[in-house]
Amino acid sequence: MRSLTSRQREVLLLAANGNSNQEIATWRGVTTHSVGEILTAAYRRLGAADRAQAVAIALAVGELGIHQIHIPDQQREVAA
Repeated sequence: MRSLTSRQREVLLLAANGNSNQEIATWRGVTTHSVGEILTAAYRRLGAADRAQAVAIALAVGELGIHQIHIPDQQREVAA
């Protein structure tokens, strides 16, 4: 497995925090298609089939840190 690029890591982190491709595209100033392409490349590098699996693998191999994932207060209360 190859390491993620900084762009792939950034976009995957935004996705891991619950942002849609459209939201990510708006913040990064790119198209939703570009966001999809970046995520697809990240999935390939990680050997993942989808967003959830990519996040899980990235956490497991240290590409993302658990401290970078922010749970909204409302979801935190439901999970408790």
